[in-house]
Amino acid sequence: MEPIKKVLIAEDGRRFYVRKLSEDYHTQFGFVSRESLAKAKAGDTVKTNTGKEFFIFEPSFIDSYGKIKRAPQIIPRKDIAAIITETGIGKGSLIVDAGTGSGALALFLANIAKKIVTYEIRDDFAKVAAENVATIGLKNVTIKNKSVYDGIAEKNVDIVTLDLPEPWKAIEPAAKALKVGGFIVSYSPTIPQVSDFVAAVARVKGMVHIKTIEIIEREWDVDDRVIRPKTQPIGHSGFLTFVRRIKG
Repeated sequence: MEPIKKVLIAEDGRRFYVRKLSEDYHTQFGFVSRESLAKAKAGDTVKTNTGKEFFIFEPSFIDSYGKIKRAPQIIPRKDIAAIITETGIGKGSLIVDAGTGSGALALFLANIAKKIVTYEIRDDFAKVAAENVATIGLKNVTIKNKSVYDGIAEKNVDIVTLDLPEPWKAIEPAAKALKVGGFIVSYSPTIPQVSDFVAAVARVKGMVHIKTIEIIEREWDVDDRVIRPKTQPIGHSGFLTFVRRIKG
């Protein structure tokens, strides 16, 4: 899949993503000519052949991220935000991610952190993730097509994220890879998985369960003085369990 080259946005907020500047871009409002796309700069306006006007700008990471190819269900951004804020991921962080899937979490964290190494046992998922990494153009992501349950080669790791059906099997490999003070974050859709994971953490020396949380997001409609919650909030997606290595 080609990277997004330009973003078109209408006054009502609807967005359109242009991947080829060598072709006319077609919408339900008509088409924008390739000549207009080629010469337009960020902040300019372009018009379709029917007169519909769009503002144009260069894509940011979040624009490209929103259009990645998906294989399995991805971790929602509301949960990714909690992972970042609870662990303090920053530009110097080394992160191991396990259960790559489409690569959504790895991509988002790679946009912030120094380096991401992500483990995925399924060939088809690893290929989708590799395509998404290439499309966005990140250079600090390494995909390993192997099971994290068999061990983690990286050492002195800041954070290990787990999106796995049996995350308790990855606790010992993760603990060995982590620096003292580092975090394991496990994302699980069901409470029995959380229960088994936390019970297993208690049996590993030097690891402590910090907390388990669930993030509910409710968006609001704001239309002048008519303000109300949207009828369909983003409810349960998964539970986040935070574990920390407190000693060697």
